Amino acid sequence: MTWFKRDKPKIETSEADEERNVRTEGIFVKCPECDNSLYKGELHDSLQVCTQCKYHFRFPARERLSVLFDDGRYEKLDEDVTSGDPLEFIDTKPYKDRIKQATASSGLPEAIVSGKGKVGGHLVFAGAMDMSFIGGSMGSAVGEKITRQIERALDEKGAVIVFAASGGARMQEGTLSLMQMGKISAALAMLHEARLPFISILTDPTTGGVTASFAMLGDVIIAEPKALIGFAGPRVIEQTIRQKLPKGFQRSEFLLEHGMVDMVVDRREMRGAIIRVLDFMMNRSSTAA
Repeated sequence: MTWFKRDKPKIETSEADEERNVRTEGIFVKCPECDNSLYKGELHDSLQVCTQCKYHFRFPARERLSVLFDDGRYEKLDEDVTSGDPLEFIDTKPYKDRIKQATASSGLPEAIVSGKGKVGGHLVFAGAMDMSFIGGSMGSAVGEKITRQIERALDEKGAVIVFAASGGARMQEGTLSLMQMGKISAALAMLHEARLPFISILTDPTTGGVTASFAMLGDVIIAEPKALIGFAGPRVIEQTIRQKLPKGFQRSEFLLEHGMVDMVVDRREMRGAIIRVLDFMMNRSSTAA
């Protein structure tokens, strides 16, 4: 038995009424550190740094280079240097398929992009790694691109800057990926002998073979706040030594306190800090020459 009955037809909403509804999907991002909802436009203007708690979101490689170089202008380098499949490696899927998938999803040719331009008026060869391409892993192509940066800097008397963001060496290339550690380190030794600066910027995360080689060989090592920096992850270390690690272990501030990095710099102030370092080091190198 029906107790209530609608005598009038249901109220229908017009298209104009639907347009009045404000859609907020995709407009706000929740900060994982402070749980505040952040307007995407404001977050973009702050270089992906939370305006409430200064949490540093991950930053795309090409945007890093645009922010670094004067007027955002730079020459792209070695875009054609990409990963091969020397071992014909297959795990859950062929390595070739992983490369294709990473290229399509990230829009990048490799886990690092390189550029040449001026920073504060100084000639700079810069590279920025990106976690969106197979976890920023260092394979043969990454090692070759960084080495070419250094060789160009040697030829043209410029500085080298690398923004590191990596899970380490790329296992799908086996020993060939590990060889890049020595290859890049040898090139950096030549840069050091030429009295040309190498500035290493450590971002979240910088781990594995990247940390164990070029990332920690900078004449000046700068880290972004609260970036995870280390060789093995803290969980692996705790399981190995069976001890509880100190609070903040392997974070930028902990490494600064223990002398492993020279500065911890907010991303919004990074370009200014780099220019001050270049003003000092490039003037010294030109005077020594």
